[in-house]
Amino acid sequence: MTPIVKVENLTKHFPIKKNALARRKAGNVKAVDGISFEIAPGETLGMVGESGCGKTTAGRTIIKLYEPTGGKLYFEGEDITDISPSAMRAYRSKMQIIFQDPFASLNPRHTIGRIIAAPFEIQNITPEGGVKRAVQTLMERVGLNPEHYNRFPHEFSGGQRQRIGIARSIALKPKFIVADEPVSALDVSIQAQIINLLDDLQTEFGMSFLFIAHDLSVVQHISDRVAVMYLGKIMEIAPTTDLYAAPHHPYTKALLSAVPVPDPHTERTRERILLHGDLPSPMNPPTGCVFNTRCWKAQDRCRIDEPELLQIGASSVACHFPE
Repeated sequence: MTPIVKVENLTKHFPIKKNALARRKAGNVKAVDGISFEIAPGETLGMVGESGCGKTTAGRTIIKLYEPTGGKLYFEGEDITDISPSAMRAYRSKMQIIFQDPFASLNPRHTIGRIIAAPFEIQNITPEGGVKRAVQTLMERVGLNPEHYNRFPHEFSGGQRQRIGIARSIALKPKFIVADEPVSALDVSIQAQIINLLDDLQTEFGMSFLFIAHDLSVVQHISDRVAVMYLGKIMEIAPTTDLYAAPHHPYTKALLSAVPVPDPHTERTRERILLHGDLPSPMNPPTGCVFNTRCWKAQDRCRIDEPELLQIGASSVACHFPE
């Protein structure tokens, strides 16, 4: 089966200048630095990691909101790495994004009806029954009152605004959606509702997701596989059940040890791994394994040789000394 999305050695570097007038670069921020993976039709790949690890940049680069610095991007088997903006327009109806901030992602001057109808207007599509009817159907599908068609974003709560963003993203029935931390700005009581909505929509439309988050409990609930990122690189990628039951990479193990456990006795007695030191600068990442400065298992080899992402059972792990 052809993957819906295939990424090969993808990189995204942002040039840094000494000042606004300088022409020469002072360096590069290596936000995404050589990642590779596939997403199958109907699959949800979760992507987790600390703030600043590059997961949001990866998501935006995959759908070409950012142009990649290097590597290859394939969508439904077609190479879209270097296609022109006009050629990319044809793919926009097949790939969408749900933004993290439901307050900043909606134009406050536009009505909800106009916001959700934007994909139809941009792609010059007139749905059967008319745009207004299609928009009201979408509103009802995501749990909004269709009678609120002419209201403005400030009249809605954060959870409702995120539902508006979801309705906009599914308007053209895309095959792939990047969900960029879609619940992190919401109250805990609302998060489960949005996650269940995304789950239902995936079942109904058969779309694939790249689900970006820092909450590992949320990712566990919705993902088929999980990729763990650190400093622009993938440390481990594995089926969800395998990764949470038996992580192979020390960084994955440290992340999972920080997830709260409901049982007070288990919470008190379980091992908690504390990582020492701050996240290194993506302008000047460590040589060898990028995690070696914070890893309790690091040896001389880790500081010299960068580990490849190698298969261990159903998992792929970038570590010289996996668990």
